[in-house]
Amino acid sequence: MDIQELVKAQRDYFLKNDTFSYKFRKNQLKLLKKSIKDNQQLLLDAFKADLNKCEFDAVTTEISLVNNEINYMLKHLKHLMRPHRVSTGILNFPSKGKIISEPLGQVLIMSPWNYPFQLAICPLVGAIAGGNTVIVKPSAYTPKVSEAIAKILSVFPNEYISVVLGGREQNQTLLDQKFDLIFFTGSKNVGKVVQQKASVHLTPVVLELGGKSPCIVTSEANLSKSAKRIVWGKFLNAGQTCIAPDYILVQKDVYEDFITEAVKYTKQFYYDNNNLTSNFMYIVNEKHAQRISNLIEQDKVVFGGNVKDRLIEPTIMKDVSFDSPVMQEEIFGPIMPIIKYENIDEVINYINSNDKPLSLYYFGNNKQEAYKVFNFVPSGGACWNEVVMHFTEKNLPFGGIGESGMGSYHGKKSFQTFTHAKSLLIKSPKYEINAKYPPYTTAKTKFVYNFLKFKK
Repeated sequence: MDIQELVKAQRDYFLKNDTFSYKFRKNQLKLLKKSIKDNQQLLLDAFKADLNKCEFDAVTTEISLVNNEINYMLKHLKHLMRPHRVSTGILNFPSKGKIISEPLGQVLIMSPWNYPFQLAICPLVGAIAGGNTVIVKPSAYTPKVSEAIAKILSVFPNEYISVVLGGREQNQTLLDQKFDLIFFTGSKNVGKVVQQKASVHLTPVVLELGGKSPCIVTSEANLSKSAKRIVWGKFLNAGQTCIAPDYILVQKDVYEDFITEAVKYTKQFYYDNNNLTSNFMYIVNEKHAQRISNLIEQDKVVFGGNVKDRLIEPTIMKDVSFDSPVMQEEIFGPIMPIIKYENIDEVINYINSNDKPLSLYYFGNNKQEAYKVFNFVPSGGACWNEVVMHFTEKNLPFGGIGESGMGSYHGKKSFQTFTHAKSLLIKSPKYEINAKYPPYTTAKTKFVYNFLKFKK
């Protein structure tokens, strides 16, 4: 079945209304959960082949997050689907109002290569819970994981959920079709293309992009714990994380001490007898590895800096300036540039002079200063004395702002993203306010002014 035929088949299937019932959606979520469990070893082998991702990382950063999302939906789906009653005003007396969450229809999910499983399947969970039909287009850069996704989702009929494998040609063909929602995770440049294509059909889009997420370390921060958490978040997935702390802004009083702590934890986490652990992840391909290695300024390296094929050592650079090459683009690799700053206003002004970040991180105990940062620096999400982990909280919607994306998901927000909140006004046939009907006499006009408490 070619892509055009597949799109038509899914639209025809949706119009049968089979996906609307609670029982159907619940059963599909259970089936998805079972298929993931049945194919877990296939998935683990695929992660190792594509990215050198070890079992611990695959389970904690990919499979468990999907499993948690499914469990959330299974627990809350009945409540989420229930029409919610809202109050109505006196203008419509007597009446009642309801909000009905109805399926959008046909959804396209386009996922990236950095977390190729969970960034494809977590949105899918929301789309299933919302009662939609779905085409999933995983990344061609992680072919083994994409094949595993296709195997996992083969338990569903193609007219309901289908996987399209391939590269740019398949992406182009898919984007030329009409969908009711496109959910895209990836780069800003490709996100622009997706939005442009979607506009032809007035298709709404959710864009989960990226950018340079700043991390601020103040003189009042606990340096050891701060460095520990930042090093982990920065080098997780070899830095190929859209919400990784991209660059570190450290107050001058603790600048050198922070660097010492960062080097200490980098050695502790990723080295054994001065040898890089065999589980450190690869960069996805040679093209990206070359781009990242070009950002390393050897005269600024205080730790790491070695590159071998797709393996780039965790690298820490000091005395980095805002004009350095590493500060001109999202790094998306295991390079930690550390910049010295004097006061928080300098930091706020710099961040706000650039694209709005996907995430914002602040380490310190000054409550007034922390909220000054969070209130005056727009960002998709934020953490105080932590990095990355806000992504794992189901009650915290995840998404970008401005150049870092639009729309959000996770937990309840996923259900809302993949459904339409339809307003329903239910009016009693027994009573009537006749003042709204013509002819509009002087008396009626006077009544309206008094009724609405509106002065002429």
